[in-house]
Amino acid sequence: MAIRKILLPLAGVASARAALGTALMLGARWRAHVHALHVRTDTRDVAPLAGEGLSGAMIEEMMATTEKEGNTEARALSALFDAETAAHGIAVGAPVRDASGAVGQASAWFSSIVGREEELVASEARLSDLIVVPHPKSAEEVASADALHAVLFDSGRPALIAPVEPAEMIGSRIAIAWNGTAESASAVASVLPWLSGAQQVRIFHSNDYQRQGPAADQLASYLELHGIAADITEFRAIDRSAGAGLLAAVTEFGADLLAMGAYSHSRLRQLILGGVTRHVLEHARLAVLMNR
Repeated sequence: MAIRKILLPLAGVASARAALGTALMLGARWRAHVHALHVRTDTRDVAPLAGEGLSGAMIEEMMATTEKEGNTEARALSALFDAETAAHGIAVGAPVRDASGAVGQASAWFSSIVGREEELVASEARLSDLIVVPHPKSAEEVASADALHAVLFDSGRPALIAPVEPAEMIGSRIAIAWNGTAESASAVASVLPWLSGAQQVRIFHSNDYQRQGPAADQLASYLELHGIAADITEFRAIDRSAGAGLLAAVTEFGADLLAMGAYSHSRLRQLILGGVTRHVLEHARLAVLMNR
């Protein structure tokens, strides 16, 4: 299935540049419509602070400050969006269709709305083919990670984590991290549209990473049915970290896209004990397509 709609949640300018460049590059590649979405904090969410001993005047001041900061961020993001779409030659507006009604070229649209980001992003994501999110390490904005987790846990759609720095190409050398889980199977389904155009596809597996389920050679046979030739490489944990071993092997391969399942263990367990998902989120430099 071709990618026709890309959602791009934007929290702030600091994390937006690489993600916006990534989304527009992919929009041009897939002739897709890119919806850049900025969610401003609802000032009414500040009201419950009245029970924390703050006076009405203090709460009103906080609400005014929150609204002002949100509007300032929205204007800055809109200006960045205009500059980047112009630089990429992307038409701004509704999806552009040809005489047959099919999407004929890439397009993009920016909107800034008030609400709760995790709810609005998850809702918008459910009718998007791909969600590009800023890398959690690209800024100190907590909202960058909030948007990622909203997509992974509440949308049923794939999240592509943009590189920290803009990449010239994504999808020419594709790495698939396979451990036999339902999450990794979802990642394979999401990356299928990319595989036919890749120069090389490699499956990475490890006894330190494998869970109960099909093995890597079975995945290779499945991909052959789709006309995709993929070789297989076994990686080993580094200092007992499967995530570190995976990223080292993927880097040696020269991948520009890693497809993998996310949080096959619980998010709380990963937070406390660590895990492959957490390590990749913290240390990956390339684009990562994640599914849950």
